[in-house]
Amino acid sequence: MKAVLISFNQAHIEDINNIMMYLNLKGFTGWDTVIGAGTTSGEPHLGSHAWPTLNSAYITVVDDAKARPLLDMLHNLDAESPQLGLRAFAWTVDEMI
Repeated sequence: MKAVLISFNQAHIEDINNIMMYLNLKGFTGWDTVIGAGTTSGEPHLGSHAWPTLNSAYITVVDDAKARPLLDMLHNLDAESPQLGLRAFAWTVDEMI
């Protein structure tokens, strides 16, 4: 199993939801409003007067076989609009209840 954390500009929410439905990923936890800034480029998303945009985030735990397709589809979405900002991180889940 893999845990995948997805942090994304709120403008991506419909596309992210469609990707998860397409891959039949039903279990996730989401945060509507998160702030952040990219490591190399792009504008911060801080919800402030100077930087008004915001991010959202999802975390999901998926079978190993679904992790790669999810990451690939997210990468393709990010490549379509790199200025918006989208990052995904995956790590191994050793145990869960």
